[in-house]
Amino acid sequence: MDLEHPLDGLDAHSWSSFSHAYGCADDLPDLLRALADPDAGAAGEALSELYGSVLHQGTVYAASAEVVPFLARIVATGPHAADVLMLLGGMAESEDEHGVAPGAVRAAVARQLPLLLPLLDAAEPEVRRTAVWAVSRTRATALVLPALHRRWEEEAEPLVRSEILAGISRLDPAVGAEAAVTVLAPSQPAGLRMAAVFACLDADLPWTTVHHTTMLSLLPAEPLGSDLLDLERNEPLADVVEALLRRGRRPDREAAFALVDAALRDDRAEVRTEALWAADRACMLSRSAPRQLLDGLRVAAVDEEAVVAMASLLGRLGATAAPAADVLAPLAGRNPEQADDHADRALAALVLVAPAQAAPLLADGFGRRPRALDAAAGFMAPAGSVFPYNGELLGAVRRRLARPEILSGNEPGQITHLLGGWGPQAASALPELFEALAHFPGQAAPAIAAIARAAEPDERAQAARVLRAAAEKEVVPAAQALYDLVGDHNPLVDLLEQALRHGGHQTRQAAATAAALGSRAGTLAPALRAALGGPNGDTTTPALDADTALAEALWRVTQDATTVVAALDSVFARSEDNRWSQWSVVRAARAAALLGPAGRPLSSRLEAALGQPVQAPASVLALTVVAEPASLDYTALADIVLRSAEQEADPTGALDALAALGAAAVTAEPEHLRRLAVLADGDGRTIRSGVEDRVIREDEAFRTHARRLLTAFKATAPDETGRHPLP
Repeated sequence: MDLEHPLDGLDAHSWSSFSHAYGCADDLPDLLRALADPDAGAAGEALSELYGSVLHQGTVYAASAEVVPFLARIVATGPHAADVLMLLGGMAESEDEHGVAPGAVRAAVARQLPLLLPLLDAAEPEVRRTAVWAVSRTRATALVLPALHRRWEEEAEPLVRSEILAGISRLDPAVGAEAAVTVLAPSQPAGLRMAAVFACLDADLPWTTVHHTTMLSLLPAEPLGSDLLDLERNEPLADVVEALLRRGRRPDREAAFALVDAALRDDRAEVRTEALWAADRACMLSRSAPRQLLDGLRVAAVDEEAVVAMASLLGRLGATAAPAADVLAPLAGRNPEQADDHADRALAALVLVAPAQAAPLLADGFGRRPRALDAAAGFMAPAGSVFPYNGELLGAVRRRLARPEILSGNEPGQITHLLGGWGPQAASALPELFEALAHFPGQAAPAIAAIARAAEPDERAQAARVLRAAAEKEVVPAAQALYDLVGDHNPLVDLLEQALRHGGHQTRQAAATAAALGSRAGTLAPALRAALGGPNGDTTTPALDADTALAEALWRVTQDATTVVAALDSVFARSEDNRWSQWSVVRAARAAALLGPAGRPLSSRLEAALGQPVQAPASVLALTVVAEPASLDYTALADIVLRSAEQEADPTGALDALAALGAAAVTAEPEHLRRLAVLADGDGRTIRSGVEDRVIREDEAFRTHARRLLTAFKATAPDETGRHPLP
């Protein structure tokens, strides 16, 4: 191979036959030429564009495999070797593959090992280090591991030795652990000892006092994390804690909590900061972590900065963190007459931890505590929650609501949500809400209906008059609220027909409202049918979801199975052309479940979706009511659904599907019952990702639901003799 001309054959390559993140790959030759240029500026820009196209947010493509040989030759001959090695290693590491055979890009990088392995002996330490990182990502153990062993014996630079140890552990954890135990001693460089701790974890070695002492001696470890090329381990204490918790064993959990607790009680602020990150991670992963770590968190709240730093975590823990309310309250009540971000953060947490205690403080600072208001009645508030009524707070809300011109952003919705949640207790605020109806009808109208529904007769009558007048001016939220309050659907139906005829982004909401009206919306049937996209409709997610909403509305309004089945069949078919349509299929499957046996023609579509973990629960749920019962293997379907929950694909939907399958589908296979018990009572959270402020609450809600199912199923499970309990 002629390395003096690394770009030989570049123009002869059929780049236009391949695709990357932005489409046709015919832009790659110019980028590769720029990357090979000695000019650092030009090469840096080219490298950035290559990351965007052939390793876009971690995804690789067909063009990624094609560009690898040229990148490898540039590495072997060019002045930017370390940077390009990182790109190659990232491509080899990726398992997010689009339009390319699984493992093809990694294999392409592995084929370039004859060019890459010699760089383990490069003169520059940074090139040696990135070469170790890149080649170990190829998983070509037979070729790479001996080279890393040789380099381990020869290397003197601590950072490079740390990367070699990490690379050996990546390819063969047991061998990595053997090397790790020789460098745990305090006399060794800190970065190397950190790598050794991770190597021991990777090999699943028992966590010992030596490991505990070593980890604590390395704190603060954040500077060591910033030296690591592995970005998944750039918060060492939190990453160690996560590794221990993911083992799923009680001794490892106790070891993780002991590490965090010791660090929270450290005298050094920087160590306590890292401990807080680790505590946060632990609480997001472990159901027992909040109670185990709460005392340590309270001890770590030594000053204002510490309280502010932990406020978000305490708020996410909700009532579990009630013993820490005394930590939050002094700061939460500070300076109520002026804006104070730290006080606002503490009050926002207190709202979620001890809402009754927070209510008067929110009243004192109302209008100057946006985070706290959001926690009480906005996006951060627990779903379905009602913030405790407080007379002083009601007065503060009324005074602010009386000046609608000063409200901005989400504040109108937050204020009206507070009032609506209080129901008739907030009846004195109806005059302000009537005035606000003209300024923000979508927020004020529902609150008026919620308050007036159980208010005094004259207040209810006045609310109906105000809403009717607004509905006559074609204010849809007012027409909806009027229907909710007095059951008069005619103004709403007229406005929905206009929205459906108009189309666009209003269609889905209009269809959902029509569905809630049921047969009362019979006159909307022609407009609902006309709004359907049909087999040739768009394949975008909004278009698919709009057609699902229209189909559901048509079913609830007309029971026209022929039209509804055709509409949902179209959604399923068009979803095949949209790689982002998984949740559109879920919504279509849930709509199909409404049809009962009338949806039987959709059975094959639903069965085809069973192979996708996200789609499986909704599809199973639908099949239990749509398909011929004798055609279903209920026990096998329970296995599919449990797997979806275990993979965190659609955990909540999985519980709905298990309930639909029934106890027999779970209890017929003892392993199914055991798996459900792990979901219900295991320490590891089932829901671990999503909106950060909601993950813990959503997992606790999931756990409660799973426990109810488990209890019900166990009550019907056969005993050791095979007999079922008496009804």
